[in-house]
Amino acid sequence: MIDRRQFLLSAAAAATAPAQQAIPIIDIHQHTNYARRPDDVLVSHQRKMGIAKTILLPAGSKYGLAAQAGGNDTVVAVAKQYPKEFFFFANELPDIPETKSVIEKYLKMGAIGIGEQKFPVDSDSSHMELIAAIARDYKVPVLMHFQHEAYNYHIERFHKMLEKYNKVNFIGHAQTFWSNISKGGKQEVLYPSDKVTPGGITDRLLADYPNMFADLSAGSGLNAFRRDPEHGAAFIRRHQNKLLYGSDCNDWVGEGEKCSGAQQIAMMKKLAPDAAVQRKIFWENSAKLFRITA
Repeated sequence: MIDRRQFLLSAAAAATAPAQQAIPIIDIHQHTNYARRPDDVLVSHQRKMGIAKTILLPAGSKYGLAAQAGGNDTVVAVAKQYPKEFFFFANELPDIPETKSVIEKYLKMGAIGIGEQKFPVDSDSSHMELIAAIARDYKVPVLMHFQHEAYNYHIERFHKMLEKYNKVNFIGHAQTFWSNISKGGKQEVLYPSDKVTPGGITDRLLADYPNMFADLSAGSGLNAFRRDPEHGAAFIRRHQNKLLYGSDCNDWVGEGEKCSGAQQIAMMKKLAPDAAVQRKIFWENSAKLFRITA
């Protein structure tokens, strides 16, 4: 583990200097207290990556998203401290009596979305219908973590939610969302390495439903493009209006092999060299979806 004081001192210049980024970047997926990372290091990490705006996703009251992530009050605190750089979502477990009141409380405080919904329920359950109904009423998106037999089960049935709540924008994320970029894969394989067979569930959801978007973050998002760069480039061209950059990395540095966020920035630039497409992925799609201005 890198020494906190040493890191902050060495990163001071990067933290205060303008980001050397031709296209501004919105990061739609970060956490407070992520794997016990101090939040001042989070701020430095984001600046090191060249992030202009960051959306913080809180944990629920009884569950830290399997990452010791901080809850609603922690993301509000960081966003208040750095209002030009950080925004926040509201979150709560979808299957407890307090769900609606807690989420509505933070939406009224300025949350711009709901999530990360990462809880052990069916993705088309009545619990998720409650989340969708709140999102519909407040006109905010929902970010969902799909992971086989762990969170938001049965991605193959999620199209029902997209149809029933067609005014709600949903954002897909995590292992089972991205492994299903390929058709016919084994659901229990969370990080497949074989070539992609076109026509997977993820591809179809993005193509067939205007209210489905994709969060590029984490090792799962990076793996989806690493496993088959040729398919990845074509996928980006097809879905360039639906892809949202996110990092979801818990390292302290903001660059190098342990920072999946920095690696995904590089991957998108490699597979989508066109500046107009990059601008959509890094800024325009998220700015439109979350109504973020420069």
